[in-house]
Amino acid sequence: MRTGIGYDLHRFEADSALPLRLGGIEINEAPRLLGHSDGDALIHAVIDAMLGAAASGDIGSHFPPDDPNTEGIDSRELLRRVQRLIAADGFTIGNVDVTVIAEKPRLHDYIEPMCESLSSALGINRKNVNVKATTNEGVGSFGSGEAIAVMAVATLDTVTV
Repeated sequence: MRTGIGYDLHRFEADSALPLRLGGIEINEAPRLLGHSDGDALIHAVIDAMLGAAASGDIGSHFPPDDPNTEGIDSRELLRRVQRLIAADGFTIGNVDVTVIAEKPRLHDYIEPMCESLSSALGINRKNVNVKATTNEGVGSFGSGEAIAVMAVATLDTVTV
């Protein structure tokens, strides 16, 4: 078994007409996060956790922020690509645990859909995915509502032949 940790932070996009995408779910109560892809900080943190556990670099080494092929891409597609990469390296996903740090929007009603979205994209049992949310108690850029940060942990198991 191997464990990896991922972290990502994105600022909200000023004057965005597009809704926030987090964990593959669109949330109309907040604007989209800035990013080369769709700005889905939750999925980006999960990708880094998985790549870390597989000792396979980080999201930027696989999907550089200046690559026109991934501009605006749905981060679930990036997640599926990483899942295939780690499978080719002989790993299966044991579980994924995520913490979102955000003052806004309130995420309670979106937690279960995010878990379903992640488990579907990864092709794993819903019981192996956990998402939780907390605030930063009004402190710093998260607390002032300027950004969202996400921490993720992923465990990988090696495939025995």
